This record gives sequence, C-alpha cells and structure tokens, in this order.
Amino acid sequence: TLFTVLMTVPGLIVTSEGLPTSSPPLDVISEGVGELSLVIDTEVAKKACQKVLQKVKFLKADGELSSANSEPVLVNGTAHPSEEEAEPVKNVRRRQKNNSSKQSWLLRLFESKLFDISMAISYLYNSKEPGVQAYIGNRLFSFRNEDVDFYLPQLLNMYIHMDEDVGDAIKPYVVHRCRQSINFSLQCAWLLGAYSSDMHISTQRHSRGTKLRKLILSDELKPSSQRIRREMPEHSLSPSKRTHQRSKSDATVSISLSSNLKRTASNPKVETSQDEPVRLTPQREFIKSLMGIGKRLATLPTKEQKTQRLISELSLLNHKLPARVWLPTAGFDHHVVRVPHTQAVVLNSKDKAPYLIYVEVLECENFETSSVPVRIPETRIRSTRSVENLPDCGITPDQRASSFSTVPNYDNDDEAWSVDDIGELQVELPEIHTNSCDNISQFSVDSITSQESKEPIFIAAGDIRRRLSEQLAHTPTTFKRDPEDPSAVALKEPWQEKVRRIREGTPYGHLPNWRLLSVIVKCGDDLRQELLAYQVLKQLQIIWEQERVPLWIKPYKILVISSDSGMIEPVVNAVSIHQVKKQSQLSLLDYFRQEHGNYNTEEFLTAQRNFVQSCAGYCLICYLLQVKDRHNGNILLDSEGHIIHIDFGFILSSSPRNLGFETSAFKLTSEFVDVMGGLDGDMFNYYRMLMLQGLIAARKHMEKVIQIVEIMHQGSQLPCFHGSSTIRNLKERFHMNLTEEQLQVLVEQMVDGSMRSITTKLYDGFQYLTNGIM
Repeated sequence: TLFTVLMTVPGLIVTSEGLPTSSPPLDVISEGVGELSLVIDTEVAKKACQKVLQKVKFLKADGELSSANSEPVLVNGTAHPSEEEAEPVKNVRRRQKNNSSKQSWLLRLFESKLFDISMAISYLYNSKEPGVQAYIGNRLFSFRNEDVDFYLPQLLNMYIHMDEDVGDAIKPYVVHRCRQSINFSLQCAWLLGAYSSDMHISTQRHSRGTKLRKLILSDELKPSSQRIRREMPEHSLSPSKRTHQRSKSDATVSISLSSNLKRTASNPKVETSQDEPVRLTPQREFIKSLMGIGKRLATLPTKEQKTQRLISELSLLNHKLPARVWLPTAGFDHHVVRVPHTQAVVLNSKDKAPYLIYVEVLECENFETSSVPVRIPETRIRSTRSVENLPDCGITPDQRASSFSTVPNYDNDDEAWSVDDIGELQVELPEIHTNSCDNISQFSVDSITSQESKEPIFIAAGDIRRRLSEQLAHTPTTFKRDPEDPSAVALKEPWQEKVRRIREGTPYGHLPNWRLLSVIVKCGDDLRQELLAYQVLKQLQIIWEQERVPLWIKPYKILVISSDSGMIEPVVNAVSIHQVKKQSQLSLLDYFRQEHGNYNTEEFLTAQRNFVQSCAGYCLICYLLQVKDRHNGNILLDSEGHIIHIDFGFILSSSPRNLGFETSAFKLTSEFVDVMGGLDGDMFNYYRMLMLQGLIAARKHMEKVIQIVEIMHQGSQLPCFHGSSTIRNLKERFHMNLTEEQLQVLVEQMVDGSMRSITTKLYDGFQYLTNGIM
C-alpha cells in the first residue's frame, strides 16, 4: 500500500493527522493508542514514490556491477558464486557483516537470535532458491543435535521426495552425524527405508533414499579419525577355565540373535559380510530378534500360548546379553544386560501380537566406547551381591572393577556367542573369608545400599503415623489375573514397586548404575502415523508451556523400524479405562473415589484437576488431528488422575473401516463430566476455559504445527493423507479468521455437541459387541 511505501522512506514520518513530516530516521516505530486517520498529500506521496524507485534502481545497478566483477553477491539471502571460483558461504557471511548496508533482510533474519530450527526447516522446505537451501544446510550444523533430531523424519522425507538441491543441502549434515553416532546412523537407515517404501519398487531401488541407506549400512561412514581401540586389562584367569568373554569392542563380532541364538562353526566369519557391517551389527541383530519374536507370536491362536512362547523366546535372548545393544527410546546411554523374561506380557490386539518387555540396563557415559559389562550368571546372585556391595568384606576397588566392569580381549573367540557353554559360565571373584558376608547377603538390596549413607536420618513419629494412615486409607487397588488380558496386572502394578521387585531378583541389581526400562514391540503395524502424531503432540506441548496454558498431555516416543514394525515407549503407572471398568465393575467417578479418597480430600481434588487438564489437552488434540477409534481401550488413566490417549493409527483423513461413527469433535462422555463435578461444577467451567486458552495459544503458533504435517505429506501414501484437502482442512481447524469471542462460542458448541453425541455412544457399543471393550 501507499502507506507502506511511505514508511520505508528514511526521514519521512506520518503524523496522527496524516501529514508527512521530515525527521531523523527511526529504528523503532511505535503505534499510538488512538487509531491513525490517514490524509496524505498527493505531491508528497509522489515524491516519496520517486525516491523509493530511485533507491531500487540504485540497488539493482549495484548488484549488476558486483556480478560483472565476478564476485559472489547476496540477493534476498541467496548466495550466487562466480563461475571461476565458488566462495564458501562462511566467507560470504563474513564479507556481508563488514558491509552491513548491503546485507539483505533475509540474511539478517537467518543470523538473528530468533532464527530457530523450526524456521530453518520451513525455509528449507518452502524456498526454491538453491543458495538459500545450501545456506540452511550449513546452518543445521549450528543447532543442537536434539533440536535437529526432532525434525529428522521431515529432513529425510525431504531428502527422499524433493528435488536434488534440497537433497544436496541436507546430505552433508546427515553424513556428518552418521560418522559421529551409531544410533543416529541406524535411525536414519530405518527412516529412509520406511519413507521410501511408498515409492514404486522400480523407482525405490534407484532412489536417493535407498542409496543413502545402503551407504549408511555399508559402514563406510565411520569417524574420519581412526577410532581409538580401548585397552582391556588382562584377567588372571586359568587358560583351562572356559568363561563367557567377548572381543575388545563387541562390535567386531557379528552376533546372530535369531531363533536358534547360535553362531555355528560352519559360518564363523559371518561378520565379514558386506551387508552386515560390524559396527552396526549387534544393535541391528538385537532389534531384528525382537521383531522376529513378534512375528512368531502372531501365528499362535490364544493369549496363553503367546505368553508362554514369549517367555521362552526372551529366556533364550538373555543368553546373548550383556552386549553392546541399547533401547533407542531411552533418553540416556546404557548397555542392555538382561531381560526379565517372566515379566513380559502380550498386549491386547485382535489380529497381531504386540508385547511389552522390561529391560535391565546399566547406565554408561557412552554406549559406543564404554566397556560392556561382564555377564553375571543367575545362580551367583547372592554371593555377588554381598561381595559387591560391602566395602568392608575385603574387596578392593580394583578387584571390583576387574571382576565386573571390564571385558578381556578375545580377538579370535569364535564361540563367544555360542549357547553351548552357557551352563559353564562363571563370574570370577576373589576368595574372601569373612564371617559377615553370608549373613548380610540375606538382606535386601535396599537395606544394603542404605548403609552407604553416613548421616543419620530422623523421621518424626507423627510423620510415620500420618504416612501409615494414608497408606491404609488409600492403597491403590490391584487387578486380578485375567487370561484374556494378561497385561492388566502388569500395567496396574506401581512402577517403583516393579523396579524394586525386579531389582531384588536380578544379579545386576546391586550395581549403582542399574536402571529398568520398558518398551512395546509392534510387528505388522505401520508406526509412521504414530510418529507424526508424536511430533504434533510434542510441538503443542512446547507451545502450551511457552504460552503458560496449564494443559497436560503425554507424548510417548516412537521408533519406526520399517513400514510395518517399530517400538513404542510405554506409559508407566497407567491402565486403560476398559481395564478399569472390567476389573473394578465401577463407574469412573466411583473408581476415582476408590483410588483417591472422598470428594473433599486433597488427593481427590488433585487427581480431579489432573483429569480436567489432561482431558482438555487431549480433546484439543483429537479435534485438531481428527483422531478416531477413541474407544476405552485406547484411553489410559494413570495413577495421578490424568487421561492419556494412545493409538493414533487413525488421524486426519482416515477412520477405522471408514464407518463414520465418530462424527463429534472429540470424545466427552457423561462419565468424564461426572468426574469433573457435573455440568454446573467449577471444574467443568475450568475445562471449558482451558479449551479456549489452548486453542488460542495453538493458533498463535499454527505454522509450527502445520509444517510438521505438510512436509510428511510429500510423496506419502499413508491413509491419513488420503485426499487432496488434508492440509487445508487442518489449517481451517485453527480458525484463524475468528475473533476470540467467536472462538469462545465455537468451543462451547463443540463441547455441547460432543457431550450429546449419539455417534460416540454408538461406537462404544459397537466396540463392546465386536471386541468386548467396555
């Protein structure tokens, strides 16, 4: 507009009367309280336009002159190198800093503190200028690894399905990170394979994504400097004593964790195969074995048979542990040392066999370079625990280190991964003659480790009485064992109680860096939509925290292995509402009272607030993403009162069997409203307010959410992107054209419509009749 043109002219200020006046240039333009009434003199405007045109011509002439001198210039943030010699982007940036008057606005944005990874991904996707794309590719190196990792699916999807300029900008960063990390290498390889699977088979074979995946898995992307091999101290073991030992890095041996779990003598050199690079092999085989178990379980008819088979398969898997393997869903470096096989459970699924396992790990500084722990046989738990935990039993720190934390160097140990010698495995401990060790070994781990504290702990008698009375009054209920639903008992057990129980029964529990993790293994399910939903939930969680809206959601991590397999981070201390209603035979409100006490207790009120904040958060999620299949088996209730929605297999443009039952904006049943205190209660009004605040905050940052989905739409055949209007409909659900008053009316309508929805009741009835879900 003409007003905008005037505002760009240095020294020209439009007053509240609309008359331009001459004054020194201003860096900041502040708006007055009153509205501006514009009355612009035509002569002044004409002169201003002439000045702007002259300025533009001057800049163009200056740019042509620079180009004629064969020097790189920067136009709209795009670096154009000369034909004789392409100057690095860093030199261009350095020269532009020295001559800030010629610096473009786009480059100023790129170099500002406001420029974050989200904006970088947006410009990389939307820009058509190769220079801008190359610049963004270089800027990726300046962001934190964790920030870039969040957008790794978007980066790799752009690499696979967009033009060469985008791919050339992304590849150097991916290759650099692959050289640094085995974990990053495998995640890239898995995602590249999964997101290339939508291509036609002939195109996929020669695509860039397939080539990069082969490059990663060929193990050519090693660190540029020669990897330092760790020096392993020699063990004073008798040569005639066969013990379970490993080679210097455990990555130099190709383990075979298949169904027979045995590397035969006829194929001792399997690690030399080019398809199985030694650096990546242990982890790949570990993941492959977990997926293989899931596929074999799916062939069995009953849950009991599946559970028995799962326990026996995991028992065999334990013979290969500890090893240089880890759970990619964990947030810290570790080595897997044991899978307590009797604790594993098969989850509810009609056609497939997802299962939940608990995994014992030892935390370490770096899983690629730290020594792999020595295997401790199950039969030596007591002596090992007592000797290891008591410094006054006669073991020096050096002896402890040599017994438990180091691995001797066995380069040519072809039978290091054989099962035949499992029965002869021993842990070598120095012989100690004390009178106290055997007695103390009968104590629990908690009692032993508590002796390490030097300072006495004083607890008031009143506190003890209060805690005991609270425990007796509101002890969490336990579920009965159900052959048709074996996971209910395992999921209901409090996490800390499970950790304590498993730690007491494991030979590794005495180690201070022992941790317990859990993971859900899924075969036959495409988790790419789950990963997309996780990214959207995580982004909205960050937005609501920034905007200080007290909504609560629980994004759980997703690991995509292929287009039909993956792993999911379980939500601990949570069971499904279906399991709650089936086991307790109570309404949701009565179950809340049973778990958290009467209405006026602090514990109940806290749980009620948690329920409201989480219900409002997930209602907005379900509306924005159009999440379907919302039966009570897919809604969890945790021990603090939060609800957590799981299974995002039907989002955006897809619904289960296209039945069209769920037409309401989200699921809000009368039972949910009862827990909130009824329609006239303060907590229900609080719920409505949170819905409005959450939607206002979300639409303020709409572009951050839209770009996550839009980039994954590129080249995708996922059901959630069926049709051409998926992205447009998603944008419309943010209602950018409505005022806050209009938005409040909309929220009220959605809440009322969802409460009275007949289709929600029909779908719950359909699930009960067909699958027995209450």
